[in-house]
Amino acid sequence: MHFFCSSTRCSLRSALSGAVLGIAMMAFSAPARAADSGTPVLVELFTSEGCSDCPPADTLLEKLDKEQPIAGMHAIVLSEHVTYWDRQGWRDPFSMDEMTERQQAYAARFGLRDVYTPQMVVDGTAQFVGSNAQALLAALQAASGRLKQPLSIENARWDHGMVGFSVHGAGTPGERLVAVLAADATHTEVTRGENAGRTLHHVAVVRAIKDFKGDAMDGRPLKLEGKGLPDGPVRLVVFAVDEKTGHTLGAAEQTLTR
Repeated sequence: MHFFCSSTRCSLRSALSGAVLGIAMMAFSAPARAADSGTPVLVELFTSEGCSDCPPADTLLEKLDKEQPIAGMHAIVLSEHVTYWDRQGWRDPFSMDEMTERQQAYAARFGLRDVYTPQMVVDGTAQFVGSNAQALLAALQAASGRLKQPLSIENARWDHGMVGFSVHGAGTPGERLVAVLAADATHTEVTRGENAGRTLHHVAVVRAIKDFKGDAMDGRPLKLEGKGLPDGPVRLVVFAVDEKTGHTLGAAEQTLTR
């Protein structure tokens, strides 16, 4: 595989054939399925509908979400669509400036020279090419063995285009709380760009994100704007982050319906 890098983007060009990728996907599968109450592990995929290398990573994230391959662990997944591919012939309808900024912040933390897609980040502690199933399994196994602080979502409800909720956890001054609303599942028929003619499927697509101070985990009422979200199930995901390291300290999710 090789990378094409510039001052604005670094896009992955994989030399893996479809057969080799299929073998990697088979290696990712496991007979055990984790219970939803297992140790939460946050898996973020930085992706774009304008990137031809991204659909295999989108598929891998969906597979992880469905199969939960590690017993005693619950992967909380997020698709985070970046904007810098929007200038390459196809404007991703799910791209957000906030996702590009979030990925750039990770690049700085990991000491990367540039950003690229597809990229997965697990618990803010490991990053790798988003279609690399073996790297994902290794990162999940490492993350599942770390202690997490308990987080719980309570009183989540829709209220005139807003989602009201509260979070209970042991927040400290050195932490912040991040809340996300994600469309449970989406699909797009792409007509231009590198994926022209393909129908792309995504899971847990971030449509709103907001940071709160660590003391917001004391059960106080919180709100997150949910306007523009498609009909159907929406995932409310919250996670506590160490402000110094960027590591995920705890996470929880809940599915809402209108």
